[in-house]
Amino acid sequence: MFALQMRMFLLLATLFGIVYAVVVMIGTAMGVNDFNFYLIISFGFMFLQYMIGPKMVEWTMRIRYIKKEENARLYAMIEDQAKRANIAMPKVCISALAIPNAFAFGWGFGDGRVCVTEGVMRLLSEEELKAVIGHEITHIKNNDVLTITLLSVIPMIMYRIAWHFLFYGHRRDERHSNNTALIGLAAFIFYFVTNLLVLYASRIREYFADRGSVELGNRPAALASALYKLVYGSARMDKDVLREAEGLKAFFMNDPSQALHEIKELSQLDLDRNGTLDASELLRLRQKNIRLNFGDRMLEGLSTHPNMLKRIKHLSELHA
Repeated sequence: MFALQMRMFLLLATLFGIVYAVVVMIGTAMGVNDFNFYLIISFGFMFLQYMIGPKMVEWTMRIRYIKKEENARLYAMIEDQAKRANIAMPKVCISALAIPNAFAFGWGFGDGRVCVTEGVMRLLSEEELKAVIGHEITHIKNNDVLTITLLSVIPMIMYRIAWHFLFYGHRRDERHSNNTALIGLAAFIFYFVTNLLVLYASRIREYFADRGSVELGNRPAALASALYKLVYGSARMDKDVLREAEGLKAFFMNDPSQALHEIKELSQLDLDRNGTLDASELLRLRQKNIRLNFGDRMLEGLSTHPNMLKRIKHLSELHA
């Protein structure tokens, strides 16, 4: 957990350093009088978006909160994993989405919420579902849901600055049109770079959450099998169903939009073709060297989630 917090802290420092550099660059080159006000408005807008974030997730994912008597089995799993993680019992909810998945959300600091979709409860065994819940509980324990929200603010601000100077600023002051265009272009480059850093942060937190699930007593093979099933379950979904949750896929266990591509890589793991991954299959993967081609590395670099084959390979290394 400390390693994750240090990486996230360094990323926050780097990203806010970029923001400071942009402010100095604009202030020095342009002397824009209302830039501080513009920056405050941008931060205020993003703070508002953060505050209403959980509600947006609830509406988009069609979530309903449940009590213990409504689903004692699910409630008991989440309660057990929360106790093992030594965190407060999170709110329990179910999403009406058919996409098989699970996610954690909330403001952090005691406002954790664990949600499973109706699709995932039909797809996974009890052991696999518990391993998935352990993954989501670890996100809450690590407080990385809050951190990734704060990190995500920076690229959005860079985008707004680029838009402002490329498409609006030069119209207000034709004398400095060249400077405003250059600043807008630089902000757009910063937007691209900071977005890549946020995607990197999103991917590393998945590795830490996988490890956290194992540390809560779940078998690596159970989590690996769950991930394998989620890929195949997502691949069977209609594109319109997947598009419904496109904007919030960073919250998911895997990236549903990559499922069709990942099937080709994962098909080699299920040696007995029984639709699950067991300890022996994970052990065989552990003994193999995984090398991604250039296209797969590029795809991973632009994704919110790690390459699934690499991720399951990482789980195999946690196998005793």
